[in-house]
Amino acid sequence: MPEVRLVGPNGEQVGIVPIAKALELARESDLDLVEVAPTARPPVAKLMDYGKFKYESAMKAREARKNQAHTVIKEIKLRPKIDPHDYETKKGHVVRFLKAGDKVKVTIMFRGREQSRPELGFRLLQRLADDVEELGFVESRPKQDGRNMIMVIGPHKKKAEAKAERAAARGQDAEHGTA
Repeated sequence: MPEVRLVGPNGEQVGIVPIAKALELARESDLDLVEVAPTARPPVAKLMDYGKFKYESAMKAREARKNQAHTVIKEIKLRPKIDPHDYETKKGHVVRFLKAGDKVKVTIMFRGREQSRPELGFRLLQRLADDVEELGFVESRPKQDGRNMIMVIGPHKKKAEAKAERAAARGQDAEHGTA
């Protein structure tokens, strides 16, 4: 006669009982008999409200997804002969993206004769990497890709940490009455 190791609705061990007895106990207590460890000898079954169990596990999964941070790759495009003020503006964008915990893909577009001077683009990318090194690190070194040169900078802070930091700063602003 097939038997199962039965676990009660509150996690208490009932013991090894025949399947018919386990089903009868489940019917009496208006619960479901759910097999939780089919490979064990004998298999383990638990008395529980299966609908409630499914609902709670779905809610846990949803909560976990909500707290998950999505890493986004932001892209900034530059030209080798960029004006100093424009460079500062673009650098400001890179800093903002890195502070938010996002990766930044920096692309330098070469046109015409500029393609014969890739070292200009390399120097510009190196300068940008040095300017933002306290916020991020070079994840992939500059490499030529057709008429573009691409480099990826990753943040030192994880997206979740940056999010928590912003929330804390917002909370502090609310305390001091500044918004």
